[in-house]
Amino acid sequence: MAGAKNHDYHILPPDIWPFFGAFSALTLAFGGVMWLHPDVFGSFGPLVFAIGVATVALTFYAWWANVIKEAHAGDHTPVVQLHLRYGMILFIASEVMFFVGWFWAWFDYSLFPQPLDFADGIATNMIGQEGAEALLQWPPKGIEVLNAFELPLLNTLILLCSGTTVTWAHHSLIHGNRKGLITGLWLTIILGVVFSAIQAYEYSIAPFPFAGINYSSAFYMATGFHGFHVLVGTIFLIVCLARAYKGHFTPKQHFGFEAAAWYWHFVDVVWLFLFLAVYVWGGWGAPVH
Repeated sequence: MAGAKNHDYHILPPDIWPFFGAFSALTLAFGGVMWLHPDVFGSFGPLVFAIGVATVALTFYAWWANVIKEAHAGDHTPVVQLHLRYGMILFIASEVMFFVGWFWAWFDYSLFPQPLDFADGIATNMIGQEGAEALLQWPPKGIEVLNAFELPLLNTLILLCSGTTVTWAHHSLIHGNRKGLITGLWLTIILGVVFSAIQAYEYSIAPFPFAGINYSSAFYMATGFHGFHVLVGTIFLIVCLARAYKGHFTPKQHFGFEAAAWYWHFVDVVWLFLFLAVYVWGGWGAPVH
């Protein structure tokens, strides 16, 4: 009687994955540092980084597999599901602050532009020695920008459509329409893949390099990290699709899918801000490539 469970909380058994995941994250971070400093650590940086990526991915797979098993075992009571939702909300809030940092950098560069030091020859071939003062305008003089109303606008429409299809899938799940759930997920995944393909093509034809000037660095970091989040969200939805085929979700218990839908809507909203701030406002008045 003393060990009987008289509450709705789920007490987790001892597990190796938090410990394994912590060391995987350490390996990933240290591998990145080694990769950036080959003069100190030699050529082992990419290998250590790859090991970190692989072990972190293994941690994700195994840990979330345990979470799915707990759900099937009936451990995800209403109060546990509520706290899972709190956790997802806090995670998305942390992601919001992550992107706030990139927006902050973008607006700082654009509203308070500073001339670059050309002593080391960075970007000299693009603008010339006499062009340092020209960088005081935004975008810097001599930079051609991507047309916001071509590929970026197309990608905006694609993501907006994907938001409607994932909402359709969620609505179908709530009403017990398994066919609508699967169809909506398929459409959302296809739209996510198309978005990533278009962004990769956009990068291949971009008229400015990754480094050398703050405009291009801020552009690639802001849009590139969003593209990474689209890739992660697409994988998230693919896992949900596989689970939907297996019949894991029910109208009353489907937090895994709900979390994926929240994440996807977050990706949609961030892109709208990126499209307006980076592509439209950030390239206003500059020559178009």
